[in-house]
Amino acid sequence: MTAPTTPGPFGALREQLTAAASTFAGSSDAVAEILAGIVDDVDRALGEELEIFPVCHHSPSSALAMVRRLRAKQPKVIYLELCEDLQPLLGELRNCRLPVAVQAFASKLDGFPADWGPLSVVAPITEASAEYQAIAYALETPGVELVLVDRSTDHVFQWLPRPPGTADKPPPGTAEEAPSGGDVETTTPAGEEAALHGDAIGVEIGDLRPRFAELEAYLLHHGKVRHWSEWWDQYVEQPLADADHDTYRQVMVLIGSLFRRLRPAGSDARDRDEDRERYMWTRMRQHLAASGADPADCLYVCGAFHAASRVEQFGLRADAPFDIGPRTGTRWHYGLIPSSHSAIEAQFGLAPGSVSIAATTWTKAVARTGLAPFRLQGQRGGRTRTAGRRRATTAPAPAAGVADRLSGYLARPPAAQGLDEAELRGWCVDIVRLARRNGYLASTADAIAVFETSILLAGLRNRARPTPYDFADAAVTCIEKDVVPGRRDVRRLCEILFGGDRVGQVGYEALPPLARDVHDRLAPLGLDLEKRTIQRALVDLRASPELVPCSDLLWRLRHLLPSDAVRPIMGERRLGQRSIQESWDLALGRNQRSLIELGYEGVTVEQVLEQRLRRAVRGPDATASVALGAVEDAIRLLDSPRLVDELGTRAVELLAAERTVDDAPEVLRRIRRLLAHHRATGPLPAWCEAFVTTGYAHYCTLLPTAFLDEDSGVRQVGAMLGFLFGMESLALSLGCDRSQLELAVAQSHPAAPAKVALLWAARHQLGLLPLAELRERCAELLGNPLVVPAFPQYLSGFVQALEPVPGLAPFVVEVMSSAFARLPDPVLLPWLPTLITTLREHGAELVPLLVREAGRTFPGSLAALDAWVPPWSASAPPTPPLAAVVSGPVSALLAANPQSVDAVAALLGCDGGWREPDGGGTAASAGLTALLAAHPETTDAVAGLLAATPR
Repeated sequence: MTAPTTPGPFGALREQLTAAASTFAGSSDAVAEILAGIVDDVDRALGEELEIFPVCHHSPSSALAMVRRLRAKQPKVIYLELCEDLQPLLGELRNCRLPVAVQAFASKLDGFPADWGPLSVVAPITEASAEYQAIAYALETPGVELVLVDRSTDHVFQWLPRPPGTADKPPPGTAEEAPSGGDVETTTPAGEEAALHGDAIGVEIGDLRPRFAELEAYLLHHGKVRHWSEWWDQYVEQPLADADHDTYRQVMVLIGSLFRRLRPAGSDARDRDEDRERYMWTRMRQHLAASGADPADCLYVCGAFHAASRVEQFGLRADAPFDIGPRTGTRWHYGLIPSSHSAIEAQFGLAPGSVSIAATTWTKAVARTGLAPFRLQGQRGGRTRTAGRRRATTAPAPAAGVADRLSGYLARPPAAQGLDEAELRGWCVDIVRLARRNGYLASTADAIAVFETSILLAGLRNRARPTPYDFADAAVTCIEKDVVPGRRDVRRLCEILFGGDRVGQVGYEALPPLARDVHDRLAPLGLDLEKRTIQRALVDLRASPELVPCSDLLWRLRHLLPSDAVRPIMGERRLGQRSIQESWDLALGRNQRSLIELGYEGVTVEQVLEQRLRRAVRGPDATASVALGAVEDAIRLLDSPRLVDELGTRAVELLAAERTVDDAPEVLRRIRRLLAHHRATGPLPAWCEAFVTTGYAHYCTLLPTAFLDEDSGVRQVGAMLGFLFGMESLALSLGCDRSQLELAVAQSHPAAPAKVALLWAARHQLGLLPLAELRERCAELLGNPLVVPAFPQYLSGFVQALEPVPGLAPFVVEVMSSAFARLPDPVLLPWLPTLITTLREHGAELVPLLVREAGRTFPGSLAALDAWVPPWSASAPPTPPLAAVVSGPVSALLAANPQSVDAVAALLGCDGGWREPDGGGTAASAGLTALLAAHPETTDAVAGLLAATPR
């Protein structure tokens, strides 16, 4: 931009700065151009027909200047730099306690990459901010119109950079990725209160911070401060607190122009800043043309960075067009969420405690100057004004034209404020009191040390009086030293001393319908749910059946909200089981943001829960186990058979489409639980039968591949076999063919030892591998020196085989005992920790089965252990002949109850002459022996079973 031909009011200052550049710079062209351009920016902004009021966000001096100007000018139209689609929410600030944040939220995206969702934009508002004063004035003064002119929240995300090939990259979530220009920054807040904004993008007016890292580092170094917030408070806030209107405007535009010109060229942030300025000036010209308002009665409130704009659309007389693109099809939801000082600091990279210090500074300045700030009627949490407070008189309007106030302001140092010993003494006494309450061994001597150290630090930093930052440094040095005895360090105590982390609250009337419905339905509990403390709710469903709906709602909120919002202390809700007494810890006031965002998804909790369950089973990552989990949640939390059938049908579809068996253990666990529930409550639904038949055929098909695939673990293959064997009777009754399973097992040829053991167990369950042969194979493995190091893997496979073949528990105990007895220590000892960790992680439910079987097998006392002989030992008593078994107690039992034997004899075509009329045992034995000899197949089968069963 070329310098104006006429000197103007700032001609002398321009010449003075140009001469200074020639004197102190080796090459004066660049420096002189920057300095002259800054003066031109100030001249241009202040000479604009529409009055521009530059501000800095959460700045007490900006808020004070705003109050003075509003009372002096009394504008009829206020243009505010804030997203235009947030305007309908501003009236709801009456029902809130500041600080709160105006939020736009979208979960269903149309026009943005799906990976970006959910999208969230927040605009925090505090009482000590110029924007709140402008909003309160406009809403409480009849005949005043407030117009938000910044781009919409939809355009905020439209204008985010999308590099080629990264169209689906999520929006920036860290400060480094956030736009460096303009007023948008994003960070990931840390801590409970700092996380109130989540990962939303923050929008505020007046973000004044150097965009040039070297410039900020230079200012901090020479200002002898550690953070930008401290530099701003020392060199801008305090000097401008009592400045007149013209001086304030010129200084703020000067700073904005300086930071604007000293920033990297060619950045995306620069383009977005300029597009925002084009957008705002276009909207203002459109509104003036439509409303016919007089520019002299209007006020444009924007950040000082944008006040020094040089775009061609700047000014009401500019005619350069700017095409505002349409919004996407994304549906945005709007509401208010609670905010806090720490959340604002984390969102915009401010120093911890800076917003609390600003709030304290605002309160002191209002009391000192007697200004009456603007406040929305009915504002919650506000202080009542005393009748004796002096009300500021209306200041006269500034004279026509622009007078140079910069030259005098820059030429003389700011008026130094003397040391206020009473204030500093009060700080020292209070910090010692707080420190003692938090476990520090502080005393009066520490208070004196903090007092003197604060003055010393202020002197070292060229300050006439200690600032809160100097005082905090002195307190840390003198009190904390290197030990923090409690939760809070001394710097945190200083923040509490200067006002603390004030947390806002959204009132009942400003809540979305769902949140209000939750409060109404939980009213029978008799708790104040707006409190931020944790409250205990005792629910006796037997004595107070009217609390059953409250219990149902609490379980649904437990599923939807963070774990600390609704936490059950006593009671549980499982399939087919409900507690008669429950105890809850409720912190809905502390998690108000989560409850409000839940209201963006629906009108009732039940509607939101149903939508989320449907979304879970229809998502791209949905699996059969996820769908079965959704079915469980629908049964537990919602009384909707239609929804259960829909989700179950979707589970069948997902199971049939799966090509891996990674979720087989979870599928088996969930379908077992669901089948048991439905069998206990009524007939099996159609989707359960379809799931069993589909799963039987599906796992039979995948079984040979899973045995060979290295990515399929032993637990997954064991779960597949558990499904096939556990559901076999039901699947066969529903029309499945057992030959599918036999063929699948026959086609399986695993190489891994653990899977080989699983295959042996499956063949044994199918009757293809007798237990005696299985025992022989294990004995051969233990007798082969080359296989002994790998035998623990076989044993792990047998342990996992208890899932599909629980009847192998005695054999597994036998094999483990043999392994412990025969394996050498170099093999056994390294393997034992692996076995324990594997059982704990992948087979915790199998350990009780092994323990019970071991308890039945091994002796119960130490004395009996010496004479105990393992049942699988070769020295165990041989199996008695079948005739001896039959001729013993069995013969006597059959002789005393001959009806069953007569029935069997009749089926076999024999007569009843197998016993003598006197029913003697000898005759019975002879007749029964003859009968069994005539039919040896039955005798052989029984003998095989008796020989195979350890006794």
